[in-house]
Amino acid sequence: MATSFWLMLAVCWLLGGSGAQNHKTATENCPEQKSAPRSFVPQMKCNKTVLGNQQTKAIKAASNVLLVPLMYVVAFLVGLPANLLALWVLVFHTQKLPSTTLLINLTVADLLLLLVLPFRAAYHFAGSNWTFGEVMCRLVMALLYGSMYGSVLCLMLVSTDRYVALVHPFGARSLRSRHTSLLMSLAVWIVVFAAMLPLLLSHQSYRLDDPPITTCHDTLPIKEQTSFFFPYFASLFGLCFLIPLLVILYCHGAVLCTLLASGRRYAHAACLTALVLVAFLVCFLPSNLLLLLHYSDVYADGGEQALYLPYMISLAISCFGPCVDPFMYYYVSDDFRAKVRRVLCCRGAGDKQSSSKPVTSSSGSGPSRSTLLS
Repeated sequence: MATSFWLMLAVCWLLGGSGAQNHKTATENCPEQKSAPRSFVPQMKCNKTVLGNQQTKAIKAASNVLLVPLMYVVAFLVGLPANLLALWVLVFHTQKLPSTTLLINLTVADLLLLLVLPFRAAYHFAGSNWTFGEVMCRLVMALLYGSMYGSVLCLMLVSTDRYVALVHPFGARSLRSRHTSLLMSLAVWIVVFAAMLPLLLSHQSYRLDDPPITTCHDTLPIKEQTSFFFPYFASLFGLCFLIPLLVILYCHGAVLCTLLASGRRYAHAACLTALVLVAFLVCFLPSNLLLLLHYSDVYADGGEQALYLPYMISLAISCFGPCVDPFMYYYVSDDFRAKVRRVLCCRGAGDKQSSSKPVTSSSGSGPSRSTLLS
């Protein structure tokens, strides 16, 4: 993970070096140039780039400079230790089942998302003023969207794995193998890297004169938005959210039917399955719908955009997904919590006997009451 991070940083640095020389200040030409930012709509006047009154108010709004960054800070402070601890237990204290491989990849995707939140928080605390340079702007935005959709794809794989284990238990042994889980995880990261490339290769920062700020991923000439970024994000919405959403809905629906048909014995697992589905919809559905509207032609005509603040808030809400995942998928397990206590108490001697047991129930014996995983 560290190697990939520094590799992407090096690529961004090389690309940003040439991009910095052509930094888009929108002051090169006196004639008016229409721009439809992803969030802000600047008015291109002679030698100056200014925002309208509504956009300026949106930048200075308390929800933008206080609520959104505070949400990022809370998500970072809660999610980072929870995911780091979960990753440690999954890697070093858990039997290497196929589901374990999928969960490790989910945790890595969540951690990558959490690592960029301090930069996003600083950006909003400063009134949407980016001070970290073009290279970091590209890297942060690529990791933000790439890891977010990586988490969605990993959740789809976990849901599919759970569906096979519970709904088709007799075929679970042939369908659920570590080799299969490794191949599926590799496919996810290939898709994630491909999704990140356009953000790594495109110019992201944009200097404004009034107010005197540099936006990151918030301002874009209208031609680039309509010809490239709207199709790009529409493709992301369809391939990396809509398809996984349909798969997750089907798998969770089938699992719920199976658990409810089993009687009260699995009522707890059924409630937990429903809760996971609701959490997924709350975290990711609003931001993805608003993202699609945000880039649509309806909001690309240079008019006042009313979706900036709702989208920023929904994007911050989606960053709570990495906070929810550890508690929904890991810490809900009695065995996992026991392993965490042993790790925190440094009782390594007692781990050998426990580490031979999976955190989750085996696929052949039916669902476990204490966890969603299998």
